[in-house]
Amino acid sequence: MKAVTYHRYGGPDVLQLAEVPTPVPGDQELLIRVRAAEATKSDCELRSFRYSVNWFWLPLRLAVGVIRPRRHILGMYFAGEVVSAGGRVTGFAPGDQIYGCTGLRLGAYGEYIVLPGDAAISAKPGNMTFAEAAAVPLGGLNALHFMRRAGIKPGEQVLINGAGGSIGAHAVQIARAMGAQVTAVDHGIKEELVRRLGADHFVDYTADDVTTVDRSFDVIFDMVAGSPYRNLVGKLRPGGRYLHGNPRLSVLFRSVSTNWFTDKTAIVTFAPESRADLAALTEMIEAGEIQPIVDRVYPMTEVPDAHRRVETEQRLGAVVIAIDERDGRQP
Repeated sequence: MKAVTYHRYGGPDVLQLAEVPTPVPGDQELLIRVRAAEATKSDCELRSFRYSVNWFWLPLRLAVGVIRPRRHILGMYFAGEVVSAGGRVTGFAPGDQIYGCTGLRLGAYGEYIVLPGDAAISAKPGNMTFAEAAAVPLGGLNALHFMRRAGIKPGEQVLINGAGGSIGAHAVQIARAMGAQVTAVDHGIKEELVRRLGADHFVDYTADDVTTVDRSFDVIFDMVAGSPYRNLVGKLRPGGRYLHGNPRLSVLFRSVSTNWFTDKTAIVTFAPESRADLAALTEMIEAGEIQPIVDRVYPMTEVPDAHRRVETEQRLGAVVIAIDERDGRQP
């Protein structure tokens, strides 16, 4: 099969299209033909081994490879079709269209992957293309987790810092579906995108400091690693909730102080990837509450360019790789 591989850490040009053996599923596994995969910031960080949040650098390096990567095919979020199901797998059959996550197994940059029968996969939304569906699991699962943890009530004021990224763009839509008034913060080039997704207000961080805006919030969802924790928490109303999805080590410690000594709540956590949450996202998508957020679709031969697009932070939505030639077009 064809796959985009890498055998050393480095820039986008370490990614090479190659022929590799097709994986063979076991009795409790699924063989899946990948149709599309999202190129994520995490993929870029694994490829280069440079992280915006580096407190977990050592354990992660031990897990994925100290000198060179142990797994040579990137890709954690995908959409595709079931080719075969092991005899002990239930709930899936050949031909099922699915989407989901590979976790640290990676592998979605290849034409085929093997996943356990209980992996975080679910039926693909019927009203999305494979390319559109591949852009959902990362952002959608994280956003759904945090918006639920925030306990948003209709009419509440929600600030989303980093609203133009995959997670932030889904958070805007989910918060709106929960009845919130949403203020989005990102680069000015992303204003049209986040307003289309439902943001009521927009702050261009290149022109204005959101911590000086004359407005307070019930919920702040922060996806920016280097944001000013104290100043943002200061924008919360009494009883407000601050959630961080990309925390530095200092934020972990300061969140404890916030919870102990103030009337505000700081939530620093990582989102689980579950089949039930994917099914919930599918329902929201098919109900029209979540729209596609694809910026560009790249063929496998142009994956280095896809990574460059992700790293520039100029993308207006998610960057997707068409693993199948039929999906090598804009949806």
